[in-house]
This record gives sequence, C-alpha cells and structure tokens, in this order.
Amino acid sequence: MSEASEVKGAYDAIVVLSFGGPEGMDDVMPFLRNVTRGRNIPEERLKEVAKHYELFGGVSPINDQNRQLIKILREELNFREINLPIYWGNRNWNPFLLDTLIEMSDAGVKKALGFVTSAYSSYSSCRQYLEDIEKAQAEFKEKYPDRYVPQIDKIRPFFNHPGFISANEERLKECLLQFPNRNLVHVAFVAHSLPVTMADECKYESELNEVASLLAERLQIKSWKVVFQSRSGPPTQKWLEPDILDHLREIEAEGYLEVVISPIGFVSDHMEVKYDLDVEAADLCKELEIKMLRAKTAGLHPHFIFMISDLIGERLLGEPKEKEGDFPISPDECPATCCPRGVSAPSGRPAAHK
Repeated sequence: MSEASEVKGAYDAIVVLSFGGPEGMDDVMPFLRNVTRGRNIPEERLKEVAKHYELFGGVSPINDQNRQLIKILREELNFREINLPIYWGNRNWNPFLLDTLIEMSDAGVKKALGFVTSAYSSYSSCRQYLEDIEKAQAEFKEKYPDRYVPQIDKIRPFFNHPGFISANEERLKECLLQFPNRNLVHVAFVAHSLPVTMADECKYESELNEVASLLAERLQIKSWKVVFQSRSGPPTQKWLEPDILDHLREIEAEGYLEVVISPIGFVSDHMEVKYDLDVEAADLCKELEIKMLRAKTAGLHPHFIFMISDLIGERLLGEPKEKEGDFPISPDECPATCCPRGVSAPSGRPAAHK
C-alpha cells in the first residue's frame, strides 16, 4: 500500500462546519438565543437585532450557501476521485453538529475531516469550533454511551491559501472595473471586530493585514485600509478599530467619493454582510454622496471551491501545501495554547448575527 493510500484511508467522511443561520422569522429569536447563550444579553437587545432579519424575511443566506457549496464541492471531489461522503453541521442552527454526529455514526463513519467556513486564526473563528466538536462529542457520548463517537480533525486556517486570495481578488476586481479611474477609488477591507484583549492573543489582525496587502499588491490599489464591523458592548471596552462607518466618514473628509468595500473577513454573504454593509454602510455612503460598491465574499467562487478540494487533498492524499505571501502555512493541528478565549463579548448587541 502506498503512503498516499494510507493517508486517504485514515478518513471515511468530510464534514462542513459552519455558524448556522435562521431560515424564517420563526427561527430568528431562537437562533439569536443560541448565539448569545450564557452572555446575559437582554431580550430587548435580541429583538432589536431581529428587526434586521425582518428586512430579509428572517432568512440568513448562510445555510443556503452551504447547501450550494456542498453540492459544488461534491462535484469537484468526484472529479478528483475523492468519493467520501460530505456531511454538514452547524454551531447555532439546524443541522446542529450533534445531529450530524448521530447521522455519521448511523452510517458507520469513524473519522472525518472537518472544513470550517472561516479563514482566520481567532477564538471565534478557529478555537471555538474545536470546542464545538468536543461539546457535541460529549453530548453524543452521554446520549449513546455504548456507541463509538465519530472523530473530526479540523482542516487548517486558510487565509493565505492561493485559492482564497484569488477568489477575493476576482470578487474585488469585478467592482473596481466599474470605476473609470481606479486610482481615485479607496478600498476598505472589512472583517468582524474583536475585543482587543482577544485579538492580542491571536494572529487575526496580522493575518487580515497580510491578505489585504496581497490583494492591494495584485490589483495595484493605491488607497486602502483594513477596517472592522459588528462590534458590540459598552464603549469603555476596546475593540479592533476603525469601524467601517467611522472610516467612511474619514475618507469622505479626505476627498474620496468612490469606495469599494471588500469583506475579506467573511466567506459568506450572511446577515452581518447583508445588513451591516449592504444596509448601514450603503445608507451612510448615500448620505455622504460616496459611490459605494460592495464586493462579494469568496463564497461559491470556483477558486474557493478548488481551494477546499486542495485542503482536503493535503490531508487525504499527502498533496503539497500551498500559500501566498510571507506568513507560514498554519499547522494541521492547532497547539493547545493558540487562540484562547480571552475576554468574551460583553452584554449588549450580539457580536455575531449570521
């Protein structure tokens, strides 16, 4: 048996791990309670966020995108003759990861390779998914003490994989081509904000700057900045800044009247993108008389799908690992000390409403 065959034989399934999102107004409040469980956020705060969903019929795009992603990924893996079944489990909404483990166990799955729909290193985008897996496995063991609990090995963070960079490059280029003079356009690279105490314990901010630098170099962007959105909690607690709305006011004062918002911190056009950028930021740009275009996320771009297949091939077949830029390739197994929780999001607006 070849070494590649031995590696491939170590796994008998793929599982896509994601945040989850509501698919109708009846789902919204239960979903938000799941997201904020244990953080003592008042019910009236959740109802305020629920109003965002009313603009979109209570449906977050993230679940449907994951369904499409799995369908397209299935076709790509078949082409590469990787015929393992693909499962899907969420952190905060159906299909919950525990239910996915049960489904996998019923099918005889022993060990799966897990792809997380988040590119960067931080507690909420990396470490917490490892905790989600452990929690679901513990719940499975409690419910079925005599059954083997499927194991899941998480695929490495992929912020500097060529496929992720290329997908974002193509998305951004689609917008830049709509401006007559690219040199007059400012690009705001956007990601979810974190408490500074949490960001200081991981590489999240530096990884974002690396991706933005690579994209700016590829597309010869003269004016750009990494900015943040969706912060929560009292103003006395420091979060990563500048906020996208504050930044838009700053560039208007500097004379920029054309801007492209590139949400490189996300891989899905979910509710935070749809509301915080397509509604709040767009409304402010209209008020400031700034022409604004928002680039799509990597989402279902072919380069992104190819990237997922490449990451799977690394682990299943021992294929070469690839990267862009100066940052090293993230390890397959996260060290026990990486991306600690730090200070969790305080009471106030939920820090995430996918």
